[in-house]
Amino acid sequence: MTEGAGIRDGDLPDDLTAAEAGMWQAFRNGTVYDLSSGDTVVDDPHGGHPWGPERTVRARIVCWLLLDGPPALAGRVSSLKLTGVQISGTLDLAGGTVVPYLEMKGCRFEREILLPEARFTTARFVDCSVPRLEAARVHTEGDLHLPRCRFHNGVRLTDAHIGTDLLMNQAIVYRDRSGRSIAADGMTVGQDLQAELLESHGELSLRSATIGVSLSLRGARLTNPYTRLALNAPQLTVERTLYLTPAGVGASMLSGATPARGTRIQRFECQGGVRLDDGRFGDAVDLERARFLFTEEQELSLRRVQAPELRFLGEKPQRGKVVLSGARVGNLVDRASAWPGPGNLHMGGFVYENLVPHGPFPLAERLEWVAAATAEYNPEPYERLAAVLRAGGEDEDAREVLLAKQRRRRESLPLAAKLWGYVQDWTVAYGYRPGRAAVWMAVLWAAGSMAFAHASHPPLKGGDHPVWNPALFALDLLLPVIDLGQVGFWQLRGGWQWLAAAMVLLGWILATTVAAGATRLLRRN
Repeated sequence: MTEGAGIRDGDLPDDLTAAEAGMWQAFRNGTVYDLSSGDTVVDDPHGGHPWGPERTVRARIVCWLLLDGPPALAGRVSSLKLTGVQISGTLDLAGGTVVPYLEMKGCRFEREILLPEARFTTARFVDCSVPRLEAARVHTEGDLHLPRCRFHNGVRLTDAHIGTDLLMNQAIVYRDRSGRSIAADGMTVGQDLQAELLESHGELSLRSATIGVSLSLRGARLTNPYTRLALNAPQLTVERTLYLTPAGVGASMLSGATPARGTRIQRFECQGGVRLDDGRFGDAVDLERARFLFTEEQELSLRRVQAPELRFLGEKPQRGKVVLSGARVGNLVDRASAWPGPGNLHMGGFVYENLVPHGPFPLAERLEWVAAATAEYNPEPYERLAAVLRAGGEDEDAREVLLAKQRRRRESLPLAAKLWGYVQDWTVAYGYRPGRAAVWMAVLWAAGSMAFAHASHPPLKGGDHPVWNPALFALDLLLPVIDLGQVGFWQLRGGWQWLAAAMVLLGWILATTVAAGATRLLRRN
């Protein structure tokens, strides 16, 4: 019987093999067609044990069933559910509309799967061995499931539209000829994209992708020794949270669930650069316990990222850079041990509204954190930290930060300005510790009063003059603006004259530094 003849009536074509005839009948009945042997070694689709013709169907017959298959039996819904089947030839559904439900478990494909611009309701490929999945602009009304599959030459989902969830948990994907493991630029996922415990060997590209709920890469291992980036996702939009966090290995795959006792925990690990520039995240970017293994040229780039919360709680990168330039977050949840050292952290224009440290993060270490981000003096990180501390009611710590800013600035000044900076620091701490001025004034006044009590002080004029008072005389010298009626009536000679000049000079220095500090305080407020 030729193809198409009698199909509308449900007749079985003549040229089908026994395996294909069984698949044909299972399709009409809507039941699972299972050709597995029961031996886990033999049935492993990724193993080397050959599968004979008794387990093999032609890709052309599969396409025939999906695109123009026979009607379902009475009271049944036609669907293609294959288990332990080998598909020979290329499964080419490009541009087609697949109405029946499609599910393939533990199957082995001899050649690539072609789904460009195809339309599905729901398609599930579970634990399958696939040379390559080519599915640019594929459209599904429901889910696209690819868990535990192995793709030997990459996956292409460029501009795909997934109606609900895209699942790639425990999948293993190797790179294609362009160096990409998964190319999903411009992809839209209606709900979750779950790729937990994913193994990616090449560049995982999600440029301009949009995820309707959350993107989970819990426990994933991304490796790309070939090019610069292992995760390339600029302009990524995730309506809720991006998870680069641990996952339980060996437990039931419950996203976000607490692992059972004895379950091994696998961190998210990335060997290669990460680019999340200009990303938008509705809830958070979570990097708890994430491990980044960079070369000196690679980086974790979060330039201009926007998120209500950044959980920077991963392992400190030993090499490479962390770049937060232009990023804006509400809560910065971090720990001291997670940040890289000087020269490897860049935070120019990084705006955060609240600090939520995990574990001890004293102010001294927070200042080292700011210093690490400013190889050359830049006031902005200091001022941002001070503003956040002040908004949280920690005014004393905010003043310490601004004092540290002035000390850091001093190191970039020429010698004369640097010396004047040291004077301001020693005297009134650049105006951030105004109490020092009163202490210095009291010390100088007491010392001057005791010294001038022993000074020879003949009057300049023999006429009317006030009574000699060494305490008032010393205070009159120290206060450059106020006249207490002592200076100008007495004549000092020799060392006493030099002492009086020194008192006047010190008084002016104290007054100037206090005025400079007051000006800074007023400008800040």
